[in-house]
Amino acid sequence: MMKIEDYIKILEGRLTKKRFIHSLAVADEAKRLAEKYGGDVDRAYLAGLLHDIMKDAPPQEQLEAIDASGVQLAEIERMEPKLWHAIAGACYVEKQGLCDDAEIISAIRCHTTGKPSMTLLEQILYVADFTSAERDYDGADIMRQACNESLEIAMFEGARYSLNSVLLKCGFVHIDSLLMYNELAIKLVGYTPRIKI
Repeated sequence: MMKIEDYIKILEGRLTKKRFIHSLAVADEAKRLAEKYGGDVDRAYLAGLLHDIMKDAPPQEQLEAIDASGVQLAEIERMEPKLWHAIAGACYVEKQGLCDDAEIISAIRCHTTGKPSMTLLEQILYVADFTSAERDYDGADIMRQACNESLEIAMFEGARYSLNSVLLKCGFVHIDSLLMYNELAIKLVGYTPRIKI
């Protein structure tokens, strides 16, 4: 197993300064959420560090990492380049031997779209990416409040925010995002959303 310092050196070489700072912040937030919700702190921190490892790679490099791993992109995934970095990141981390933890790899892969029936680690990474300290989008403070109440509430708010952003741009909605949203909406019947859309 590599040391955290080794992972940090790899990230420094692959990411812009802004993305590197974001990755460190997501790792810190994932660790905090794991402590709060009874997750594995070390695994959450590592997932946070690695989640955007391919974000600054050129699109062709992202596709090559996916293809080299034998992953077949769904049609909607191939048509939406914003989804590639998460899939490519999971492929890259596994193929380069940076991590062999299947749940961390899965958390990296679904941190953008979410998916139904997410594990605690997957939920933590999904939420941490929204609530890390440097995030300043409209609604970030509401998301931070929500994640201190319930991961499910924070995920629901995050899913609403993401789906709205995609729909406003007439983009493609990944089926996993929709299924996750519906699953959460059923669990949270009666909940009044807080982020204004």
